[in-house]
Amino acid sequence: MNFAPLPSVDVAAVPSDGLVLDVREDDEWAAGHVEGALHVPMSDFVARFGEVTEAVAGGRKAYVMCRVGGRSAQVTQYLVQQGLDAVNVDGGMLAWDGAGRPMVTDNGTAPFVL
Repeated sequence: MNFAPLPSVDVAAVPSDGLVLDVREDDEWAAGHVEGALHVPMSDFVARFGEVTEAVAGGRKAYVMCRVGGRSAQVTQYLVQQGLDAVNVDGGMLAWDGAGRPMVTDNGTAPFVL
């Protein structure tokens, strides 16, 4: 059986207006996240799949992120199998933070990657 390689991009390739899908858990999200990202924890993903399909309606690409790339790779693979345009963000939030890309919190504290 031949499997296509998982589509992935470097954090620098994520456009500032791109749809970032953050699949980390609530405590990780609260510590720091990409402004405007859609937060659907991997543990809730199947139950909230409708929200994801709405967000990518019209062929919008989802840039899937977790802490380092393992969970997001699984979610990306699932989305691609469902026919959606999704890519895994290599290195996840650790790479995002390391590249100096902006992060926010919902409570105004200094963001960090948990």
